[in-house]
Amino acid sequence: MQTMIVNAGTEAPSMEKQEIAAPARNVAVDAYRGLVMLLMMGEVLNFATVAHAFPGNLFWHILAYNQTHVEWAGMSLHDTIQPGFTFLVGVALPYSIHSRIRKGQSFGKQLAHTLWRSLILIALGIFLRSQHSDQTYFTFEDTLTQIGLGYTFAFLLAYCRPKWQWTALGTILFGYWLAWALYPAPGAGFNYAAVGVPADWHHNFSGFAAHWNKNSNLGQAFDLWFLNLLPRASRFAYNSGGYLTLSFIPTLGTMLLGLRAGEWYRSAAPKIPVKRFVVVGTLLIASALLLHVTGICPIVKRIWTPAWTLFSGGVCFYFLAALSWIIDVKSHRRWAFPLVVVGMNSIAAYLIADLFGESIRRNLHIHLGYRVFQLFGTGLAPLIFGIVTLLLYWSILFWMYRRKIFLRI
Repeated sequence: MQTMIVNAGTEAPSMEKQEIAAPARNVAVDAYRGLVMLLMMGEVLNFATVAHAFPGNLFWHILAYNQTHVEWAGMSLHDTIQPGFTFLVGVALPYSIHSRIRKGQSFGKQLAHTLWRSLILIALGIFLRSQHSDQTYFTFEDTLTQIGLGYTFAFLLAYCRPKWQWTALGTILFGYWLAWALYPAPGAGFNYAAVGVPADWHHNFSGFAAHWNKNSNLGQAFDLWFLNLLPRASRFAYNSGGYLTLSFIPTLGTMLLGLRAGEWYRSAAPKIPVKRFVVVGTLLIASALLLHVTGICPIVKRIWTPAWTLFSGGVCFYFLAALSWIIDVKSHRRWAFPLVVVGMNSIAAYLIADLFGESIRRNLHIHLGYRVFQLFGTGLAPLIFGIVTLLLYWSILFWMYRRKIFLRI
């Protein structure tokens, strides 16, 4: 992403070394970014609707499951979108900083640009969430706002030595875990219905892990105070999905994992540290699973628990390792071109799907009608419509790619 995720190349990010050569783009990173955005835009394929039309069909059930977020603990493919997006922000940071150093930018100018970028991301996230509201809808759990809130801290840490980056990561995750652990867990008589959790919702934890139950935790208490300081159409009571403002803190941890991956990419150049990515990914996933099964800290994406930071970070390392091995080590690059087209213009892809997607889909129905999408039966009509929509999204991005139009923040 030529915004947060910029100029992924192949050289070590040591801030002491001010190399003058411009790095080549890293195709694997662009492809991974494109895959993340394609998964997001792919919501138009409507697998859940198709699965409903074919009850009992395992194939469609699996596709539907992986195109929706899990209710609470665990992970689906769809749940990898936000951590992948965030992880790649960190991967790109060393390249962005190196590029600005190469152009002679002072640290002060870089910091000013970083602060401006953070504010733009926060504002854009709020703007997109306010599309169907009569007034500005102040919310900070959106992907862009979460990245914006942590981005400046990640930039500052990028100038630190690796040991301090790891220390910061450990401090962030442990401190955040401790704050939640010390906050009182909901008691046996807690009124979950008052915070939007129905009586038949069976995903809450018991015992110590109850500190991370939906809308009955430290993050919920913070939002009850913070979000009601801002102008609202009605008083904030809870987020129906359980999402929280404070999640930007452990989300910063995901960015720092990406930062380390980006630095390893550059320091190993021209080699690709695939083995290191796999080893680190395995250690992160194993650590997260241990925390989860012992009840110390569950793996929950919606509230971005420290265990989720570790688990999803490990998955991101696996994705990066797989794509790097296929594209960079084995040199199978041609198949990745459709992903690269999307990955090199990820902000445009985000806006096309989020800001203009509804209008595009409405016009497809108006001008093509409904029957054309029912050629393979009414059950598959939502899928055919989604494929046409997704191809149109990609065609717009391809047109921009051919004309070298890349949206930047």
